[in-house]
Amino acid sequence: MSRLYVVTGAASGIGAATCVLLRERGEKVIGVDIHNTDINVDLSTVQGRKEGVEAVIKKSKGKIDAIIACAGLATPSPKTVSVNYFGVKEFVEGLLPTLSGSKNPRVAITSSMASLMPNSPELVNAMLADDEASALTIAQGLCAEGDEKAALIYGSTKRALGRWIRRECIKPKWAGAGIPLNAVGPGIVETPMVADMIATEEARSAIDAMVPMPLNHYLKAVQVAYLLAWLTSKENTHTTGQTIYIDGGSDAALRGDNIWD
Repeated sequence: MSRLYVVTGAASGIGAATCVLLRERGEKVIGVDIHNTDINVDLSTVQGRKEGVEAVIKKSKGKIDAIIACAGLATPSPKTVSVNYFGVKEFVEGLLPTLSGSKNPRVAITSSMASLMPNSPELVNAMLADDEASALTIAQGLCAEGDEKAALIYGSTKRALGRWIRRECIKPKWAGAGIPLNAVGPGIVETPMVADMIATEEARSAIDAMVPMPLNHYLKAVQVAYLLAWLTSKENTHTTGQTIYIDGGSDAALRGDNIWD
């Protein structure tokens, strides 16, 4: 029997590839994005998140089995904070009561290798405190300090997501409801969002030095979709609270063999 999935960021990149994969496997999918999909809303705004949740509940008739949150930005701007962290968190939380009605409810979020990169602890803490206004002010301040500081915004959003997932996954509303809550942390994926970063040999050399991927180099979006599909399948009964790095070996190359100290 088919399951009903809600996929954000469904219009492009990993989200679009995930929708295609799930439908090829006979699953039902409700796509959510800012344009060109089933439900078009702006997850960078509180109102957009609320409207998105309400639209999903209406379209699904109050019955969903899994959420795969792929919507995100990689720009060094405050809006990235709103979409990548608050847009994910509030949208998923808004659908939690509906999701909890499934026999096999699941949630997976697209994070990034950037969650292991330098970040702004102040910004991460503001997000984890659920203070969007302060987080946006801090992000704007980073932008005002120049490109190097602004570049911390993206990694900070992904670091905060990983920490939020670990905090939340063991709470009664998640674990007690039988809901595995996880993230995937891709290395470099060949999507429109990173096209400029790998457009030239010089650009590729620079990104390869930052994110080495000794196993099979760059990813295709569908390869990330395979992992997201498993994490949100009925087969995943015990994997929770994890950010699983699908990175061609970047984590091992950058952090080495002892990550438990």
